[in-house]
Amino acid sequence: MRKTFALTHPKLKPARLVDAIKYEVKKYLRRERNKNLPADADFWDFDCRFGATESQADVIKVTQINKHIDHAVDAQLPSFYLEILAKPGYRAPLQDEE
Repeated sequence: MRKTFALTHPKLKPARLVDAIKYEVKKYLRRERNKNLPADADFWDFDCRFGATESQADVIKVTQINKHIDHAVDAQLPSFYLEILAKPGYRAPLQDEE
């Protein structure tokens, strides 16, 4: 998902618009996690970027998406860019301390 979300709407209140954006992101993550994994993968991992524009986007973690959306609203940005790319994730093997 590579998308620029507008934080202004002529008919919707800002709080409802933010809720709709967060729900859309959550729905996308759920849909991607439900896809079939490649044979050697353990889980779906996500590369995320967030910024006022695509060129200003910084790398963030999935767990920080809602926090960054709230900061964009508090800063009264007219829009923000969010990029979420799914990739197969692999667990690191456990190291025995013997």
